[in-house]
Formats: sequence, C-alpha cells, structure tokens
Amino acid sequence: MVTSDEGDGNVQPLWLSGGPAEIALWTQMQAEHTRSGLWPLLLDSQDPNGGVFRPWGSGELYPEQMSSPASHDSAGLLARWWDTYVAVDEDDMLDADRRLAVTAPFGQTWPGLAPSREMAPNPDQLAAEFAQWFLADRPQTRLGLVAAASGAEALATMGWAGPCNYDNDTAKFSAVIRDWEHRFGARVVAVGFSTLHLSVAAPPVSEYEALLVAAEHFAFCPDNIWQGSRPYTLAAYAEQITSAHHWDFWWD
Repeated sequence: MVTSDEGDGNVQPLWLSGGPAEIALWTQMQAEHTRSGLWPLLLDSQDPNGGVFRPWGSGELYPEQMSSPASHDSAGLLARWWDTYVAVDEDDMLDADRRLAVTAPFGQTWPGLAPSREMAPNPDQLAAEFAQWFLADRPQTRLGLVAAASGAEALATMGWAGPCNYDNDTAKFSAVIRDWEHRFGARVVAVGFSTLHLSVAAPPVSEYEALLVAAEHFAFCPDNIWQGSRPYTLAAYAEQITSAHHWDFWWD
C-alpha cells in the first residue's frame, strides 16, 4: 500500500505492485471490478530506470486535496478552460491572428460538446486490448489498484496530480472523463507522472465531430495541441484522433 505525501501514514489510496504488471492479472482485476470495487490501472514512472518509481512509489499523491468529481459540471469546466486558453494577452508569444489560427475554425468561440456516439466495440474489451498493447510497449509499467467506481473517479480518489500546473483539483478532470465514459465509452487504462491514456470505444469518425472532440481535448489538455505534432493546430489534431481508439494526454 502506498501512503500519500500528506497522509502521515493514515491515507493509503493506492496498492502498487512490486514489479512489472502482467496483462493476465490486469484483465482479471478488470473483470472482477464490479465485485471487488478495485479499479486496475497501468502505472508508468517519470523515470523508469529510477529506483523510486515516481510518483507512485514515492507517495506523491494528494487525495485530501481533491474534491468530488460529482460536484463539477463537465460542460461548464470545458467552456471555462477553453475561454482561458484562447484568450490573447500582451505577453502572448503569438500575435492575435496566429493565436486564432490555432483553434480554427472556432477561433475564440466555444463550439459546445461533441455529440455522443453509439458503442460498436465493447468498451471493456477494447480497454483490455489497449492495456495489452500498452504493456507490450512499456514493459516496466506496474499494476495499481484503487477503490473507485470507475477509472475517472480513481484518478481523484488516489490523489493523482498530473495536471497540477493547470489546476490542483484532479476531480475536475475526473468529471470530464466521467462524461467521456458515457459519451464515447472511454476507459482510463494507464497513468504516468503527468500523462493519461484512455481507450475509446466510440471515437469521432467525421471531420466535424473530430473538430468538436479536438476542442474538448484542447480545453482539457492544451499541451496536446500547443506542444503536440506540427502543425500545432486544432484541425491537424482532429485528423489524428479521427477513428482513433485511444486518447493520450500530457501536461507540461
């Protein structure tokens, strides 16, 4: 059991495996979640070759600082974040025209939420397939178990602080992911120091749907566009996530 930095030995929000995760055990724990109440996560380290396995083994978790995901409105959060990140100020490295080009065709106007889509693949089966791929790509990953109703809630329950440079309350991000769980069949599969990896059963398939989802991603994690792949625009990012069955996020 991992004791959080602020828990003084009393708060242990996470069980962490002592060695690399095995897909068979992850799959078993995923199947037993309804009975056990434990959500399985693949946990990556900031430095895979380091001895502490940060942030998990070092206890850099802050559950007592997090509110409840249920107390936040996903649509309202995304709209407010969008307004913050599209604003142009005097210290901006980009001029107004170039800043607006990043979020074209929407510019500074929040386009609203993307519509939900019908689930074709089973979300949990797709999560298992993504977990197998993720483990093959990063064999140093460990297994984590969190007492939570879903992957979205597990992030706040264990006090993960990956997006702390943007907001210290992870429950706000959990509220958005809970919404994605319902609208797109998203599942939280893997988490790193400041990275997040979701499987997605019903991704956008049309150009406009992908633009709407890309706008949500920009509001949720602007570094996906600002520091992603060239060109650093919403339109280019939308092409990347069209029909993609996993979403990856990184906060600087």
